[in-house]
Amino acid sequence: MPTTSHSADTHSASPLRYALDDHGIARIRFNRPQALNAIDIPMADAFLRCCRALAQEARVRVIHLSGTGRAFMAGGDVQAMRTAPEAVAAALIRHMHDALRILADQNAPIVCTVQGAVAGAGLGVMLNADFVLAQQDTRFGVAYPLIGASCDCSTSWLLPRMVGLRKATELALLGDMIDANEALRLGLVNQVLDDAALAPATEQLLLRLAQGPTVAYGRMRHLLRTALQHDLDAHLDSEATGFITCTTTQDFREGVDAFLEKRPPQFQGA
Repeated sequence: MPTTSHSADTHSASPLRYALDDHGIARIRFNRPQALNAIDIPMADAFLRCCRALAQEARVRVIHLSGTGRAFMAGGDVQAMRTAPEAVAAALIRHMHDALRILADQNAPIVCTVQGAVAGAGLGVMLNADFVLAQQDTRFGVAYPLIGASCDCSTSWLLPRMVGLRKATELALLGDMIDANEALRLGLVNQVLDDAALAPATEQLLLRLAQGPTVAYGRMRHLLRTALQHDLDAHLDSEATGFITCTTTQDFREGVDAFLEKRPPQFQGA
C-alpha cells in the first residue's frame, strides 16, 4: 500500500475517510457501514469538504471512491428524513450536488469500486465515476420510487446517456434491482470481478491512471461529458481548444519526445 502523505477525516468513526498518497491517488471512502453507507447530513457535509480540499491539491492525479463494509452505498438515510423530510432532503442534496459539481470539474479521472448495494444516491455517485469496478455480488437500483421520490445526484442526467432513454426510464420508474452482470451488459460498470480480484484490479487501474497526463485526462473528460450538448461545429471548436491547451503542458512535450525517442513517457501531471 502506498505511503499516505496527506489525510483528513481518517478516524474510524468518521462518516468519510480521505487520504492522498504519494502516487497522487486521492482516496475517498464512505464510512457508515452499520447503515450500508446511507448518506446522512454529516456524511454529505464531509464529502463536500473533502471534494473542496482535493480540488485545491495540485498533486491529485486520480480519485478513488469506495465504501466500507458490505455495501458501497444504499442511498440516502431514509430514517434521517422521516421527521423533517423537506429540510433534511434539501441539506443532503445541496451538499451532495455541490460535491459532485466539484468532482466533475477535476482533471483527475475518477475510479469507483462497488460491492453489495448500490442504490438511489449511491447509484448517482457511482455514475459520476469514469471507471467502475464491481464485485460479483453487487446489485444496482435507482430505488427512488420505493420512497415516492424522484432522482438526485445526477442520476437522471447520466443514466439515459449511458443506457439510452428507454432503458433508463424502465430502471427509474420501476426501481427494480439488477445484478452485476446485467450492469456490465448495460455499460454501467467496466469490470465485474470476484472478491479476491477486486482490490488488486482497482490498485492496478489507479496506478496506471496516476501515471498518466492529468491535464489531457481533464480535457478528455470534459469533451466526452459535453458531447451530447453541442452540435458538431461547436464541439469541433471545443476539441481544438482542448488540444491546443494540452500543447502548453509539460506532459505534452514529454509525450512527443517519448514518442519520437521510442520510449515510454514519464508524465508528471502538469
